[in-house]
Amino acid sequence: MAKGKKTHNRGDGSSRIALNKKAGHEYHIEQRLECGLVLQGWEVKSLRAGRVQLKESYVKVLHGEAFLIGAHLSPLASASTHITPDPTRTRKLLLKRSELNRLIGQTERAGYTLVPTALYWKRGRVKLEIGLAKGKKLHDKRATERDRDWQREKERIFKQG
Repeated sequence: MAKGKKTHNRGDGSSRIALNKKAGHEYHIEQRLECGLVLQGWEVKSLRAGRVQLKESYVKVLHGEAFLIGAHLSPLASASTHITPDPTRTRKLLLKRSELNRLIGQTERAGYTLVPTALYWKRGRVKLEIGLAKGKKLHDKRATERDRDWQREKERIFKQG
């Protein structure tokens, strides 16, 4: 029996579910790390429909475990009637002990924070990319915006010339 082609490509950007653009504006992201999520069935269905928002969410380490707090997964209208979905419940992150210990050390000693940057599919599983980040000051945000505007203007000049 011959194998058919896959109908979707997991390797490109189409597997991205959600992106936290605000994290790049508010923080200097120095290191990125991939982790899994503990989800309920209705949450996976909502993720497949793309009904998630990471804008106001953050990652917190409590009692030696990492949790995603404040991520909003809107339940589908066709969700089961015998459950009461909580769209902003705290979700546990799946990390190796060594990764978790390193993150705990950096967030407690060096003044870093953990922010979710992207949510995507990888081999049929939901993965969350978290960033080890430091907060930007107001002048850093202005400089980033100025550089972005200059790059855009430069592209426009080269395109015309």
